[in-house]
Amino acid sequence: MFTGIVEEMGAITAVEPSGDGVRVTVRAPLSVSDAGHGDSISVSGVCLTVVDQGEDWFTADVMKQTLDMSTLADVAPGRPVNLERATAAHGRLGGHIVQGHIDGTGVVREVRPGAQWSVVRIGIPNHLAPLVVDKGSIAIDGVSLTVSAVSDAHEAEQWLEVSLIPETLAATTLGRAEAGTPVNLETDILARHVQRMLAFRTSENPAAAAASTERGSR
Repeated sequence: MFTGIVEEMGAITAVEPSGDGVRVTVRAPLSVSDAGHGDSISVSGVCLTVVDQGEDWFTADVMKQTLDMSTLADVAPGRPVNLERATAAHGRLGGHIVQGHIDGTGVVREVRPGAQWSVVRIGIPNHLAPLVVDKGSIAIDGVSLTVSAVSDAHEAEQWLEVSLIPETLAATTLGRAEAGTPVNLETDILARHVQRMLAFRTSENPAAAAASTERGSR
């Protein structure tokens, strides 16, 4: 479990094929300072497991499903990544609850620089749009952010906006984002649970109908 507060920017240093996935090596001096085999580290929002490590690097396996769902699909040596160690149970929840389970990817449409911050508009898949609300939380490339604007529900192409303060621009890869940059998206876990529960409330859902029948027979 993570909080979306990026601790350092690292970089991919090696990518090797591994079955239908890949094995990546990441330069991460701070992240490996107290890491051990099997620990979880968020790499631009993707929860990866340490399988090997050195003084300033670690290696992790990335399975095909993760490649299909995230920007790690075209990962290559030299790419900068946001890194965060799993949060300690006694630590502060500085951002929001982030699982490191990517829902899909979006694409930066526009960056509007301001005097003290930048507003970034990101195009998102239509099926994720209902899970994103104005002033709600979202993790973009592993960064916990507050949604500052959303598209109308009837727009053909859905989008969200976030406002990035100077610290976020300097400390994360989002400071380098420009139109066309793909990003990882993780919607709020509470929204995902609500959506799933509502799906079972419809009378057209066979599982919901079966459950209702079972309760009525008791």
